[in-house]
This record gives sequence, C-alpha cells and structure tokens, in this order.
Amino acid sequence: MSVFASLVEQLADLLQPLFGLSAAAAAIVLFTALVRLLVHPLSRAAARGQKARARLQPRIAELRRRHGRNPEKLQRALLDLHTREKVSPLAGILPSLFQLPAFFLLFSLFSNTTIGGRPNELLGHELFTAPLGGRWADALGDGGPLGGAGLVYAGLFAVVVAVAAFSYRLTKRSMAANAALTGAGAGAGSSSGSGSGTGRGAAEPVAVPGMGAVAKVMPFLSFFTLVTVAVVPLAAALYVVTSMAWGVVERAALHR
Repeated sequence: MSVFASLVEQLADLLQPLFGLSAAAAAIVLFTALVRLLVHPLSRAAARGQKARARLQPRIAELRRRHGRNPEKLQRALLDLHTREKVSPLAGILPSLFQLPAFFLLFSLFSNTTIGGRPNELLGHELFTAPLGGRWADALGDGGPLGGAGLVYAGLFAVVVAVAAFSYRLTKRSMAANAALTGAGAGAGSSSGSGSGTGRGAAEPVAVPGMGAVAKVMPFLSFFTLVTVAVVPLAAALYVVTSMAWGVVERAALHR
C-alpha cells in the first residue's frame, strides 16, 4: 500500500501548481481516469456481448416457452445457445470486477492513520475544505450540511443524482429495446404455432421468477451510489463518482 500512497503523492505533487490544496483530490480523479482507460477494452467487449445477448433475446424467449416447466433442460439449452453464439453471460461484470482492487486500495489508504509505520500524510489533503479521509457524518458534525465540507458533499450528491438520472434513462431505453426484441420473438413463435394447426407452438411464455421485481429495480440501481458516497472516505467517494460518470458516458457512446 505504501507504493500506492507514493503514486498518489507523486500525482498530487505534479498537479499542485494547477489545483493547489486540492491537488490530491485531482490526483485521485486522474488515477480513476487511468484505471478506466485500462479497463476500457473490457468495457468494449462487454458492450459487444450485451448487443449479442440482445440479438439472442427472441431465441431465449422461445427456449423459455419450450422448457419453462423444466428448469434443468432450460439451463442446458441456454448454455448451449450462448456457447454456439460465443456469447459470455459474465462479460458484462468484468469491467466492474477489475476496478474493485483500485477502490479498496483507496478506501484502505484513506482509512488508516499510518502507512508502513509512518503517519499517513495523505489524510492532511482536502477537496476544498473537506478532508479526503473524512466522511459525510464528519462533515455534518463539523459545520452541518451548509458548512464548507457539507457543501462539498452536497456537490458530490448533486453530481451522483444527475449521472444516475442519465443512467436511468439509458437503462430504461435498453430494457425497452430488449423487451421489443423478446416480443418480436414471441410473435414469431405464436404465428408458427397457429399456422401448424396443432397449437403446440403457441404455448404461453413462462415467467421467470423474480424477473419482474428485478426489471422494476434495475433502472434505480445507480441512485444507490448516494449511500456509498455518504459512508466511505471522501477519497474513495471521489473514485466512485468519477468512475460512475465515466461509465455512464462510456455506455452511452458504446451503445449508440
């Protein structure tokens, strides 16, 4: 962790002429951007995988209609379909997984008073008047929500709400597109069934347990970032907010 602390300190020294006392905060933003650049190839692969999964939605819906009463057979059929199409259901989570070490390093770095047996000098850095090692509760106890540190958090919360609202729109649009594809597949299945005259192809689609609740909650997940920003050290909150904003803009660009 001392190596990571030295990296942050060096970045802060480099940015000192431009950002003054907030140089360490700017260094964290820059560090976050570098991490996001490193995982960008994974984000592109995840976007391609999501588009491929969207194209598979009609076929997945058809498999659910055929095997919805037999979960084991449905699981095998879905696995075979993804294998044939070379689509990984887990590709979408890789960018987030690869960022976790950086987040936990920052969290640990700004939560410890000592590093390698020496005082943690990074805790003396601030974003305007808010200590990078402090939390929202500390800001409320030192000047309240309208104090200097409280206003810094108010600004962060405002950024999170704005980015989360944009993410909400993107998620709703993506879910609507997937629903349209699934509906198209359903229509095709019903038509083939009625044309055969047997009625077997027109089997009613089987609802996936819990999917309705997931679909309702998913667009709002980004708003839960407010909780994270409130409870982690400000340095880690900066990482979260910067990464969140980058991720939403990146998703909008990759899913055009």
